[in-house]
Amino acid sequence: MKKHFTSIAKTALILVYLVIIAGALVRMTGSGMGCPDWPKCFGYYIPPTDIKELTWAENRVFKKGQVIIKEETLLVAKEDCLTGTTFDASQWQKYTKHDYAVFNPTHTWVEYLNRLTGALAGLGCFIMAVAAFRFWKQDKKITVLSWLVVFMMGFQGWLGATVVYSVLNPVKITIHMIMALLIVAVILYIIQLAKPKESQQVFNPMFRNLLWISLGLTLIQVVLGTQVRQFVDEQVKSGIENGSQWLSQPHMTFYFHRTFSFVVLFVNVFLYVKNRKLQLGFDKIKWVMAIIFAEILTGVAMYYFNFPFGSQAIHLVMASLLFGIQFYMILEARKSNRSTL
Repeated sequence: MKKHFTSIAKTALILVYLVIIAGALVRMTGSGMGCPDWPKCFGYYIPPTDIKELTWAENRVFKKGQVIIKEETLLVAKEDCLTGTTFDASQWQKYTKHDYAVFNPTHTWVEYLNRLTGALAGLGCFIMAVAAFRFWKQDKKITVLSWLVVFMMGFQGWLGATVVYSVLNPVKITIHMIMALLIVAVILYIIQLAKPKESQQVFNPMFRNLLWISLGLTLIQVVLGTQVRQFVDEQVKSGIENGSQWLSQPHMTFYFHRTFSFVVLFVNVFLYVKNRKLQLGFDKIKWVMAIIFAEILTGVAMYYFNFPFGSQAIHLVMASLLFGIQFYMILEARKSNRSTL
């Protein structure tokens, strides 16, 4: 299994990115509360498809923990029970995590598929951790970091639950996103450690330091972007359905986010020029530039063309890909540093 470890780790990385994509679809469709409980969905392992499944009816069997919506309130079955001809309140208890009680089958299944993707990614990371035991004698760091990823995925699952319980608190959503990027970073580090030590890049301290700065700028942009997204969500919740009006009177964060994108662009253009001029060998800087231009284009599309379908999800996924590539370039610079000492 040792010779296949890099492939296993790359698969785990792809699965984590699939979770990020699924999360972006959840945000795009407004499905964050599609499953109001966690880890089940309305008390089911396979969520309902029709409101009838969440409606009390006489002579019906409910399992312990299953949920119904009654008078705009979530009620949870205390034990396995068979309903009578009239509603018996003693069989039910109010769901206390929050008071959100809306069923939308599309939102429910989008959120449920997001959770399934998360479970699959967790399994992939667990397999990677088991395979990492083969490196215990050669490089304990690979084994330790692989199991750290497993615990980080568990913590990420718990964060997802707190996001639901808080009814999509923006701060918790931001922490949830940053945690996903940290998991990406650790897996990339593991992949780099497991690869052969040869480096094709030329070490340059200024270039390496600017890579760290560019990564920090990207993280700032991600945080600012989640705040802008929250502002848009609030506009939608307030009843504004026309996308052209969502940013008609934006918060100051939007202007900072938009202006800050030029700072990100400038720093990475400088890196691109320096890499080419000095022939440092960091070819992935081309990917960075392509993603940044794609980010700018989707941002322009959202602002001037009333949020075209999929533009928000693409914008978020591109940001996470940008972070991953920038971090991997830092790892390449680190390896080139070691190879010249």
